[in-house]
Amino acid sequence: MPRFLNAALLGAALIVPIAMAPTTLRADDQKAEAHQKAARTYHDKNHNDDHQWNSHEDQAYRVYVKDNHRKYRDFSKVNENDQQAYWDWRHEHSDALLKIDIK
Repeated sequence: MPRFLNAALLGAALIVPIAMAPTTLRADDQKAEAHQKAARTYHDKNHNDDHQWNSHEDQAYRVYVKDNHRKYRDFSKVNENDQQAYWDWRHEHSDALLKIDIK
């Protein structure tokens, strides 16, 4: 009887991680997809560089919107000319100048 109990416990200990692996992998995939959606890259034609859109950039954009007396709209929905105006402004306003805390 003790041999059977030991074998059953060992079998369960080996099977549980294998059964849980797909769930863990699926959760990791969802986190990666959410991060990819949150982090989008925009090309700045006038300065010929790329900008990663993230929470810091969104904070700066909100300052830009307020300073320029505009209504907030999701940056991805703003027309190309207005996006370029933001990038031109952004090159003159660093995170330090805007007091955006980078962590």
